[in-house]
This record gives sequence, structure tokens and C-alpha cells, in this order.
Amino acid sequence: MKKVMIIGAVGAGKSTLVKALFGESGPAVKTQSLVYREWIIDTPGEYSENPMYYRSLMATSHQAAAILLIQDATRTRSYLPPGFAGGFPIPALGAVTKTDHPQADSAKAVALLRQSLPEGDIFLTSSATGEGIEALRNRLMPFVNPSGEM
Repeated sequence: MKKVMIIGAVGAGKSTLVKALFGESGPAVKTQSLVYREWIIDTPGEYSENPMYYRSLMATSHQAAAILLIQDATRTRSYLPPGFAGGFPIPALGAVTKTDHPQADSAKAVALLRQSLPEGDIFLTSSATGEGIEALRNRLMPFVNPSGEM
């Protein structure tokens, strides 16, 4: 089974989003290294914030069917460089996390994410309320199971 690699800044909500995609509750644990889990590869935020780690992300992407770039709706800047998604040999999608937060600015988050992901679907999500989680999971499934067999 192919996997979806999740990339985003430290504290952007990647691991919490992974838990929500698997229907799990409770606090997420900080990802310290690449975590392979069923159909997801969870990457440490440091990998996206430090260009020295980009080579590792590129190499890991060869084990994936797609990448999912994450932007925290409460942040005022992107930690991914412009056009980042274009450097991968696989399709890229995006997700804005923490849309339920009082300081969330989803429109700004989408605009920031579009700098790194000029094309591709972007989903607004909240792991706390469940907003957008099922739609995102449904969009990712064809990448990990193209035949549709269970």
C-alpha cells in the first residue's frame, strides 16, 4: 500500500491531524523522526523548517503516492519555500489545520499555503471539531489504494 507523506512546520498540527484521520482522540506526541503508519508517513516539523533536511523529504517521497502540505491557521507566515510542492515527483495537496481556533485566519492560511502549493486541493480542517477530516480522508484514499479494493 502506498502512503501519503505529511509535511509542515513544528507545531502545525500534523500529528494531531494524523490521529484525527485514523479516528483517534487524545493528545498527539511530538514526532521526533519519520513515523510510518499504515497509509501515512508523518514527518518531523524540523524537516520542513531546515533546508538541510529537504533531501531527506525528497528521498522519502519516493515511498509515497502523494504529499500533504500543512499550514496552521493561527500562523502569520509559511515555513515552506515558494513552489515547494513542485520539487516532488508525486501529486501534492494541502490542509489548513486549527480552523476552529479563536485566532484562526483560514483565508490567510490558504494564501500562505498557495505560495508553496500553487495547484492542488486544499482542505480546511479542525481535529478538535472534525471539520474537513472525512473529506480529506476521502480525497487521500485513492492515492493509497488506487484500485479501490479493501
